[in-house]
Amino acid sequence: MKLSRLWMIAAILVCGVLLTACSADDNPTVEPTTELLKDGVWTGSGEGRSGIIVVKMTVENHEITDIVVVSQSESSFAQEAINEMVARALQKQGLMSVEVDGVTGATLTSTGVINAVNMAILAAQGKAPSGKKTYTEGRCDIVVVGAGGAGLSAAVEAASHGDLQIIVLEKQGILGGNTNYSTGGINAAGTESQQALGINDSPELFYDDTMRGGKYQNIPSLVRSLVDNAAPTVAWLSSLGADLSDVGLMGGSSVKRTHRPKGGTAIGAHLMKVLKEASSKANIEIRTSNKVTGLLTSNGTVTGVRVENVDGTTYRLQSKAVVIATGGFGANLQMVTSYQPWLTGFATLNHPGATGDAFAWIETVGGSTIQMDYIQIHPTAEADNHILITEAVRGNGAILVNHNGMRFVNEMDTRDVVSAAILAQPSEEAFLIFDQAVRQSLASIETYANQHLMIEGTDAASLATKAGLPISTFLATIDRYATFQKTGLDEDFGRSSTQMTAALDTPPYYAIRVKPAIHHTMGGIRVDADMHVLRADNTPVPGLFAAGEVTGGIHGANRLGGNGVADIVVNGKIAGRGAAMNCQ
Repeated sequence: MKLSRLWMIAAILVCGVLLTACSADDNPTVEPTTELLKDGVWTGSGEGRSGIIVVKMTVENHEITDIVVVSQSESSFAQEAINEMVARALQKQGLMSVEVDGVTGATLTSTGVINAVNMAILAAQGKAPSGKKTYTEGRCDIVVVGAGGAGLSAAVEAASHGDLQIIVLEKQGILGGNTNYSTGGINAAGTESQQALGINDSPELFYDDTMRGGKYQNIPSLVRSLVDNAAPTVAWLSSLGADLSDVGLMGGSSVKRTHRPKGGTAIGAHLMKVLKEASSKANIEIRTSNKVTGLLTSNGTVTGVRVENVDGTTYRLQSKAVVIATGGFGANLQMVTSYQPWLTGFATLNHPGATGDAFAWIETVGGSTIQMDYIQIHPTAEADNHILITEAVRGNGAILVNHNGMRFVNEMDTRDVVSAAILAQPSEEAFLIFDQAVRQSLASIETYANQHLMIEGTDAASLATKAGLPISTFLATIDRYATFQKTGLDEDFGRSSTQMTAALDTPPYYAIRVKPAIHHTMGGIRVDADMHVLRADNTPVPGLFAAGEVTGGIHGANRLGGNGVADIVVNGKIAGRGAAMNCQ
């Protein structure tokens, strides 16, 4: 493959339509050139879903003859995606089309492979990756730490309040954090989308559901702010180009209020695309592979951050306000088990950067934390590859059965209840069961199909055989549930008629083996409703704001599905607005 062809593939893939997690500041880019590639073996690296992907590229007679992945930490499905991306890079003879920008269901892995190949191309040209910048001492108006949904929401909102220089710092090589993995949607009550679908909801009902779901350990003022601002925030996202026209049901919610793209497509990648484009339009500077290591202060006021470049050198960035949006600590298993020892041995659904760095910083400036031992496990992580299976599958009608082929819980109860019920079953796992009607009702299920996570049977008996379930018992379970669904009364576990959205009588049938995994850390930095970081005496730390999973007190002892995305965007906006006001 000649250089011109590979450049077209790399350039389009790196910033292609489907690879929404890319960062233009940090991904290596290849400019059109007539330079020949130098013969030899060249190495490049890129960041995938679970860590660094390293490739070796062989060049003979100035053409690429081989690309081999020599190091990666992706899932077994991702290995298949890696192989396919390498094959495409070697075989494609022209422009790469949108349809093959990446492997469906493995966008982050695809990005990592192409970035690694791109870096190897630059090495073969005798060039350093142009995206790997280093920075020195500087000043700006607002520093946002973290380039996920909360951080970019804060930055975009702050930019709307005047001519402000805003710099977002992200320690990972890609944008998005845990937002990239979000599938369910964003909760809001009283929206235009709900009204169009005839859904009767209100902030008061939303408030009651959230407090009840959090075991009434939530801070009421934070919940009140969340539910009152959620609908305007959905409208704001829509004004930026987001599609939130589909509304689904999640566990613990009384009505459908989880907003997502049409057809039930996963919200995470869509949201990051919208926020990244809005950040670009607002001229917000985003620096990836820039790790914040601490806060700067003067007379008790936060005045900036200390930062480590990608090459290990450090610099200070002075500012008038700092927003911490670094996410939770669900990937720091040592920290998780220090608060909840019983979670030892559990897998995590979090991205590698969710390590809780910010908690040490805020201690040095007098900030405090709250409810750090409130850690949520999600009931439906795919058992082998630890991939989140969205709660929306159950919301659209799926049930759970144990290895005996029997239901054992109201599948739409809160996550803590459903997780505990699964852990009480043989092997501490279960099967998520649904039919073709449920599959067709939710676009995100196609991702699981592409990831080969689903067992398929032409009918219920066939599925039971393939999943290793007792056929007669499983068939009786399916028939009994279909009766409950038609009468609107779940005599076994009390699943409401609203929550039984499918009779599960449309073959083929599908099963996904699931077990609970570490998902969300509800505890975090103590904040008020304006997202000021608070000291233990509830006084604010001047110049310091926080938003998203890094904060605590909003969700109480248990977070409802759909409230996580609401939290990051609603409170990201509030923090950004507060930071902008601090600059006046």
